[in-house]
Amino acid sequence: MSSLTPAPSSLSRTSFFAIPSAFSKFQLCPLPSVPSSSSSSSSSRVLCRGGSSVQHVATDFKLVLHDALDASGIDTTHARKAREEFCSQIRRFTEIEKETSICINRSVDLGRTALYIAAEDDSLVSHSSVPLPVDAFISRLDDLSMDYCPHYKPEYDSSPEKFLESIERFLYVHKGFSRANENLMELRPLYLHSVLTHRSGSAVMLSVIYSEIMKMLRLWGLLYFDAEIFFPHDALSLPNGYHKQKSKESDQVHIMTSGNLLVKVLNNLKHAFWPFQHDSNKSLFLRAAHAANCVDRSDFVGESGSQIASAKAAQHRLDRGVWTSVRFGDMRRSLSACERLILMNNNDANEFRDYSILLYHCGLYEQSLQHLNKYQELKNLQAEVNSSDPLSSLEDDAADKLMMRLNLIMMEQGWSQPTYARNFLGNSSEPW
Repeated sequence: MSSLTPAPSSLSRTSFFAIPSAFSKFQLCPLPSVPSSSSSSSSSRVLCRGGSSVQHVATDFKLVLHDALDASGIDTTHARKAREEFCSQIRRFTEIEKETSICINRSVDLGRTALYIAAEDDSLVSHSSVPLPVDAFISRLDDLSMDYCPHYKPEYDSSPEKFLESIERFLYVHKGFSRANENLMELRPLYLHSVLTHRSGSAVMLSVIYSEIMKMLRLWGLLYFDAEIFFPHDALSLPNGYHKQKSKESDQVHIMTSGNLLVKVLNNLKHAFWPFQHDSNKSLFLRAAHAANCVDRSDFVGESGSQIASAKAAQHRLDRGVWTSVRFGDMRRSLSACERLILMNNNDANEFRDYSILLYHCGLYEQSLQHLNKYQELKNLQAEVNSSDPLSSLEDDAADKLMMRLNLIMMEQGWSQPTYARNFLGNSSEPW
C-alpha cells in the first residue's frame, strides 16, 4: 500500500483561508463605552454595507446577555473573548461567500467558528477559570486529515467515487464517527469539541468535519476534482461526498452553504435550549408567548393538561432561578444562540422577536421592547404578504399583545435601569 504524508509545516489549514474581504457586508464596531463590564461583544453596531438584497439603514442595538451576567456577579471574560472571535470570523462573510458551498469556502474557518460557539457556551455554564482549548481541538481536526494519508492509494486518482468512498470508510468505519439519535435531545452532538471527543454528532457537525478533511486534502493536492457533500435532511443518514460533475438536479437542495451551516448550528442550539419545550408543533415564539399568557388559549385546540402544566412549570422554574437539564431548556444558552443569530443576519425579523420574548421572561422589559420594535420595523420594511398560515396569525397576535404589555409596563415603571430581576441569570448552581 502506497502512502503519502504531506508536510504540514508548509501547507497548514491557516494558509487555506483567505484574508477577510474588504467588502464584507457586516462590519462590527464597538458602541460608545458603557459601564465597566460592557464590551464590544455585548454591545454592537451592525452596519449593512453593499451587496445586500434588502435595503436596510445602519441600526444600533444592544445585546445584553453578557452585561446581565456580569451584573449578577458572573465573570464573562472567556464568554466575551469567544464571542469576539466568533464575530471576527463571520465578519469575513460577503453575501456571495455566505452562499458558497462548505466544500470550497475560503473566507471563514467553519471548524474554528463552530469551536468558538462551543467555547462561549461552555464558559456560560461551567464557570471555569480557563477557556475551552479551541486550538487543541483545531489540532484534532488537522490530525484527522493527516491520519487519512496512509489510507490514500494512487489508484484513487482515476476514480473520484473510490476516493470519496475511501474518505467515508476512514471517517465512519476506521475512526468510528456516527450520526447521533436526534430524538434523545443530547447535548454532545451539538458541539464540535464533543463530537471530536465522543465521535457521535449531528448531521451538521459531521458535515463540518467532512468538509474540513476535504479542504486539507485539496490544499495538499490530493483532492483533484470538484467534490460536494450531500447533506441529509432525514434523521439517520450520514453526510457523504459525490463528484459534482455527475450530480443531479435533485442534489441541489442537499448542498450546504457556509452561511446556512452556521445558522443551522445556532438554530439547533436555540431549539435544544429553549426554556419552553412543551408542544413541539408550535413555534418557539408561540411556546414562550403561551407561557407569558400572550396567546388566546382558545386557539390551542386539543391542548392537553400536561402541555398546560409544562408551560406553567417552565415559567415557575424561571421565576425561582432553577437550573434543569436540556429537556427543560437553558435560558443562558438560548439567549446566546439568539444573539449570535442576530449577528449572523440582522435583517431577520423573527430573530429579534424571539430574542425579545426571552428578554421579557428575564424581566428585561426595556430591552425586550427595543428588540420587539426592531422586529416590527424589519417586518414593515420587508412588506411581506400576509400568510394564510394560522400559526403565523397566532404569532402576529401574540407579538401585538406582547408589545401592548411592554408599553404598559414601561408607562408604569418609567425607563429606569433594569435590575436583572430574574435571578436564574445569577444562579451558579448547575444540574450536574
